[in-house]
Amino acid sequence: MPVCGVIPARLESSRLPGKLLLSETGQTLIQHTWEAAARSERLDRLIVATDSLEILEAVHGFGGKACLTGEHPSGTDRIAEVAEKELFDADILVNIQGDEPEIAPEFIDQLIELLESSPEADMATLATPIRNLEQLQDSSCTKVVCRRDGSAMYFSRLPIPFTRDVAPETLLPEESPWLLHLGLYAYRRPFLLELTQIPPTPLEQLEKLEQLRALETGAKIQVGTVAHPTVGIDTPEDYAQFVARYEQETS
Repeated sequence: MPVCGVIPARLESSRLPGKLLLSETGQTLIQHTWEAAARSERLDRLIVATDSLEILEAVHGFGGKACLTGEHPSGTDRIAEVAEKELFDADILVNIQGDEPEIAPEFIDQLIELLESSPEADMATLATPIRNLEQLQDSSCTKVVCRRDGSAMYFSRLPIPFTRDVAPETLLPEESPWLLHLGLYAYRRPFLLELTQIPPTPLEQLEKLEQLRALETGAKIQVGTVAHPTVGIDTPEDYAQFVARYEQETS
């Protein structure tokens, strides 16, 4: 069952323009992400999907594989284009965020194995327990509620489930019932191509969460849990902290 990892890479970023080409460490951010993902033991292929010639050239410059795509509203749509144009034999496609240079390759492996072992699931994703109140209340941190079989019931920017009779602080961090959704997905190829042909759905438009389109149209999303979150680079402060961690690790 061929498994392909795709890194959607858009040059523009509202909070940190051109972030994937930042290179204070001596390597671009996209190269860090590529090298981390390439350490996965379960990926048969890895490709960057980008609408930017600059990113395309940067990836080719460090020996990576990249494909130029058209303009798309989401990374999922960008991956679907690459699946149709190049990845004809891929049974599973993994969406790896381009701005997560410290992505754990074992998370990618776990995600792939989760989808392979869940034949009834259309896609899979990961989550981690929320351990602090700030993250729980942050609307930029997506929460997921799961059924007993581990499949997703709902995703929201609000702190779900709501605790009516106890303060959240009494459950954090040891007994946290809240799961933080991580933006790492694995799709079965036919489902991915079908999903990207469906117009945005009402709940997706309200919450601005594209995974709700899958749930609203009846798909099953299997959710695996990991011990800690991934770290995305969204702001200049995020990038500065990443550079500091990198320099400390390599010094």
